[in-house]
Amino acid sequence: MIGHFDIAIAGAGMAGASLAAALAQHSAGRVLLLEAEAQPGYHATGRSAAFWTESYGGAQIQPLTTASGPFLRKGGFLVPRGALTIGMPSQAALIDGFIRDFSALGVRVERLERSALERHVPGLREAWMLGAYEPDCCDIEVAALHQHYLAQAARGGVALRCKAALQAAEREHARWTLHLSDGESVTCGVLVNAAGAWADSLALMAGVQPLGITPLRRTMVQLRTAPEAPSTLPLVLDVAEQFYFKPEAGRVWLSPHDEVPSAPCDAAPEELDVATAIARFEQVVDWQPGHVERRWAGLRSFAPDRLPVYGFDARSQGFFWFAGQGGFGIQTAPAAAELAACLICGEQGGTVDPVPFAPGRFTTAP
Repeated sequence: MIGHFDIAIAGAGMAGASLAAALAQHSAGRVLLLEAEAQPGYHATGRSAAFWTESYGGAQIQPLTTASGPFLRKGGFLVPRGALTIGMPSQAALIDGFIRDFSALGVRVERLERSALERHVPGLREAWMLGAYEPDCCDIEVAALHQHYLAQAARGGVALRCKAALQAAEREHARWTLHLSDGESVTCGVLVNAAGAWADSLALMAGVQPLGITPLRRTMVQLRTAPEAPSTLPLVLDVAEQFYFKPEAGRVWLSPHDEVPSAPCDAAPEELDVATAIARFEQVVDWQPGHVERRWAGLRSFAPDRLPVYGFDARSQGFFWFAGQGGFGIQTAPAAAELAACLICGEQGGTVDPVPFAPGRFTTAP
């Protein structure tokens, strides 16, 4: 037995690390951060496409993204990029709706016609006539942000334990007993589920009803092209969500925007998805695809309504959900962690309404 903690967080990726840092700032007591892998951030955190854009994830995610912006800018974790959502003439209504909806939320977005699109994306094929440009989109220094949170947590007294997957959990006498894969056990008052793709599996292990959080595989490709991708290229997305790409050190980072249901695992890309990504890219620009230098996949986990889940379980005392953050968990990390820390500590704070993200929305009355 390695002792008693007020709070134990299962998962030390961006979600768990950011929450641990926030709890340390709130002086929440003794906090333990548990990681199944040999090092934190091995799964989704280490496989991100690494961008921050206020429209990504939809209108209900936008408040979390926007609220996270000041922290990310002040910390030097954002690098200006710009985002361009493009469409064909038949998709004019989608482009118009995109601009209208996000402008109403205070997001800076402007409509671009063909001539302006060509200036942003040289070699853009003729089919793409319309666009919505977000000048505030940035790349995120993901590794630096993750390490910042881990360091801040450590300075605040948070204990990090790697190679310590949660294997069993029981609650008795207002405390959890956790049995870890390294052979140790620990007790805690609050167990935080920040296990990403394993969120529902961890809940079942703890005797908590799962919420239907589903891992979906997303494929990424690092591609050489001729001509080389210009450093000024914005993040390019299509309004129908069939692809996105951005430059990275003269290469293209490219995704077919796939969402393939998967069991929780060390995700790997499928050749068909890599080929699909390249085929869709060829339909956007007249660049010549070259060598695929890297390919990887990550698991993005979604609740049934595609909103994250932040809050204490409605039926299981001392069990806190911090999961279901889809592909936007990194760009929303500062605001989400502050929101969750306030909920755990019973404090008022933060600028985002927690109600839409409460796990009780999935509870069916008996």
